[in-house]
Amino acid sequence: MSLIKAIGIDLAKSVFSIHGVDSHDKCQLRKTVKRNKLLAEVAKLPACIIGMEACSGAHYWAREFTKLGHEVRIMASKFVIPYRQNEKNDANDAEAICEAVSRPKTRFVTIKSDEQQAVLCLHRIRQGAIKDRTALINRLRGLLAEFGIVMPKGRYPAQHAISGILEDGENNLPMLARELLSDLWQDIKALNQQILKHDRKLYQLANQMNAARRLMTIPGVGEITATAVVATVSDAKDFDTSRAFSAWIGLVPRQYTTGGQVKLGRISKRGEKHIRTSLIHGARAVMANCKNKTDRTSLWVKDLIERRGFKRATVALAAKNARLIWALLRSKNEYQIDYVK
Repeated sequence: MSLIKAIGIDLAKSVFSIHGVDSHDKCQLRKTVKRNKLLAEVAKLPACIIGMEACSGAHYWAREFTKLGHEVRIMASKFVIPYRQNEKNDANDAEAICEAVSRPKTRFVTIKSDEQQAVLCLHRIRQGAIKDRTALINRLRGLLAEFGIVMPKGRYPAQHAISGILEDGENNLPMLARELLSDLWQDIKALNQQILKHDRKLYQLANQMNAARRLMTIPGVGEITATAVVATVSDAKDFDTSRAFSAWIGLVPRQYTTGGQVKLGRISKRGEKHIRTSLIHGARAVMANCKNKTDRTSLWVKDLIERRGFKRATVALAAKNARLIWALLRSKNEYQIDYVK
């Protein structure tokens, strides 16, 4: 068997397909192994390039394969699909991964450490709890509407009014419904406590991370945004420019250019939804408090609001903050108001 140059592994829960090629791109390895034998199989191979699609477990396997001396590259599935031949199956997917991993223009995902994934785990659990709380409030609102009781709009006004509605004995709410809706209200309060616990943990982590503390010097970047960025981006040098970083978050216009005619649309909304949402929320908070400020950013924001409207200005400020985040991660400096190069 010739020396293997690169292999592609199609990750799964129990059974993994492997496809390997030599320096002449000829197939030298094509087999299927079970999960408990994958590490042993890869350990037999000489040091080579290993390609995998970004999916659940990819970063774990990447760390394990790196310990064995291999160069591991993780890529998005959209870069693999064009290289798949014939029908979709595990063997053809592994072959396509092996082909895509050796292409010079394929972009790869930086391998995350255990600590980074632990922080992201906290973010995902917090997001899930917020989603569950919203669902419960909407459920409570809908069920009360069946009895002609309308809750106020907004999370805070709604939660403030729930106790009074359930304790009001003159609203003709049946006892069974009152008991069931009270249980829902207890679940909402439990989720409030759970989310508060997660927030406090994020604040604690943010103060322990040097990079996160630097990012929090940017107006509109708080503990949630800073910890999410640090846990997701291993090295800012993976992005050539600040615009590339902003595009990865999905804050640049979608482009459709042909025949020399440039057409820019709305933001692409690709990439990291959680970071993009946090940046936009932070930008909205900054804009709400910039009326009486005279620094360069506040003056720029106020002028932009007059010319383009509040929502477009919000996205523009979020994109600006994304570029500042990239710059601070690269330079390891702190944000300076009215900085002049």
